[in-house]
Amino acid sequence: MLDVAIVGAGPTGLACAIEARNAGLQTLVFEKGSITDSIRRFPVNMTFFSTADQLELGDIPFTTPNPRPSRREALQYYRLVAQRRSIPLQLYTRVDRVVKTGDHFILETTRGVWQARFVIIATGYFDQTNRLDVEGEQLPHVRHYYTEPFEYSGMRVVVVGGKNSAVETALDLWRHGAQVTLVHRRATIGESVKYWLKPDIENRIRNGEITAYFSTAIRRIEPDAVLLEQLDTRRQWWHACDFVLLQIGYRPDADFLRRCGIAVDPQTLIPQYNPSTFETNVEGLYVAGSVMCGCETWNIFIENGRTHARPIVADIQRKITASAHSAANQPISLA
Repeated sequence: MLDVAIVGAGPTGLACAIEARNAGLQTLVFEKGSITDSIRRFPVNMTFFSTADQLELGDIPFTTPNPRPSRREALQYYRLVAQRRSIPLQLYTRVDRVVKTGDHFILETTRGVWQARFVIIATGYFDQTNRLDVEGEQLPHVRHYYTEPFEYSGMRVVVVGGKNSAVETALDLWRHGAQVTLVHRRATIGESVKYWLKPDIENRIRNGEITAYFSTAIRRIEPDAVLLEQLDTRRQWWHACDFVLLQIGYRPDADFLRRCGIAVDPQTLIPQYNPSTFETNVEGLYVAGSVMCGCETWNIFIENGRTHARPIVADIQRKITASAHSAANQPISLA
């Protein structure tokens, strides 16, 4: 019987594990992939928006000679945190469901069943991509994730989206010899795009090095072309391409949350939780980090998600203390 089971070994899950172990609680972190698996699947050349100190955990300094850390540096850092804080990890183990049974939980996983008095879900949102829901989206040349540019050198690539992921992808592809077309439903590049990327992409578009269609949507995908539509005029035309990269964002796995008994808003996909303790409608079951933000993925990042660990563990400690006090004051039967 674990005191605390944590689902997700991203930065927030690791932060929760550090707090729980500091409180003397028997803890195990379940992760369906590797440590910080979502960061591992980021584009290989990605640089964080945040400075290194905003990503630190467990009072372990994140040192880097760069103004902002890279994906590779972050992976090394969080692996070091897990090692130095001796965080117990159950890697490559997917949790399919969490079931409340009496005063504890059953975790059904791909590697057996575990029991825990409390559970923290910190699974983030990177595993669930938003969908266009158009014909042809399932074709093999259509990708929802982007890792590195060399596969696309010399190819005609349509990048869909207008925020950080799409802009970084478009620039990386262009710099490695791809013919890039950017398609975005909005009238301009997103205002939240990293300040050093925004003028870069605008200059590439202005110079004709990257073609951009704004206020435009994809209506159909064929093996060698996409059907585009100008949203204000409804004009449609075919645009030839070899690959389509959909960089249109992510969302938490709401179905998993529902399987755990958590109430989820059908529109925003935000789970029901206490904003002070992060406990859900299921007593003893907590959410932490960006899994809490539903479709509003711009609200929670590593910087503020890591701070959820302390109030969650404090609430768990209060519950354990109250339970022990109640048990100590139970009358003893002499029958």
